[in-house]
Amino acid sequence: MEQQNTGQKVLDPLERAKLGLKVLTMPYSQAEEVIDAYVSEGNYDKASVDLFKDQVATQRHIQEKSAELLSTSSQIIRLVAGAFIKNLPKQGDEGSAASS
Repeated sequence: MEQQNTGQKVLDPLERAKLGLKVLTMPYSQAEEVIDAYVSEGNYDKASVDLFKDQVATQRHIQEKSAELLSTSSQIIRLVAGAFIKNLPKQGDEGSAASS
């Protein structure tokens, strides 16, 4: 695809998908280098490349925050389960509670 006003190509959905799969698990700095290397081979519109880089950075941020949320959730569940188990009546406690 070419932009009509500059004659430069924009990253089309297929190219973004291919690049996205390549950079999915990379740290952002490394992903940015791969994207730059790819677009250096063609006459790509800077705005479309910057938009794609921004999308990759946003996806990376979402993944990091999701991992933090998962970790926090597991800590909360562990604390709640521990408190629940700690407060369960013990077998010996039932008899003494009934005789009171």
